[in-house]
Amino acid sequence: MSIKSDRWIRRMAQEHGMIEPFEEKQVREGIVSYGLSSYGYDLRVADEFKVFTNVHSTIVDPKHFDASSFVDIKGESCIVPPNSFALARTVEYLRIPRDVLTVCLGKSTYARCGIIVNVTPFEPEWEGYATLEISNTTPLPAKVYSNEGLCQVLFFQGDEPCETSYKDKGGKYMKQPAQIVLPRLD
Repeated sequence: MSIKSDRWIRRMAQEHGMIEPFEEKQVREGIVSYGLSSYGYDLRVADEFKVFTNVHSTIVDPKHFDASSFVDIKGESCIVPPNSFALARTVEYLRIPRDVLTVCLGKSTYARCGIIVNVTPFEPEWEGYATLEISNTTPLPAKVYSNEGLCQVLFFQGDEPCETSYKDKGGKYMKQPAQIVLPRLD
């Protein structure tokens, strides 16, 4: 298994639509950067957020998730309350090749502010807009900027294609639409 370089990522995006829209180089002036980097791709967060609230005193249960636990926000930025979290989605649509697994990590600009981004790996042949989990670990409100970089995806190519891909399994988060997808069991 090897980590893939900017040349490989560019070729896969151009020839196979692996990342759409695709930015050929880092866009960075006056914003949290996004686009192609040396060994990864910095994804942007869209302008739609679901911010966790405890208004209904609901138990967070992944098997019976209560969508009323979130407040929908749309705008140029989102304020994540202290010690809370928000869900968002990527601007980019991803198509992961059958012999590739990705790892997604939060950008250091946000991490240095106590904002942690958790995204599960994109499995081989997963496709869609990625749902992003944004945690504010600080005792203060934290601001996240829409349409700017939030996390970096690293691409690892296996020595051979996997036997069973996410698509083969009929994964429940396959082809996520341009909206934030909540936890589900199907």
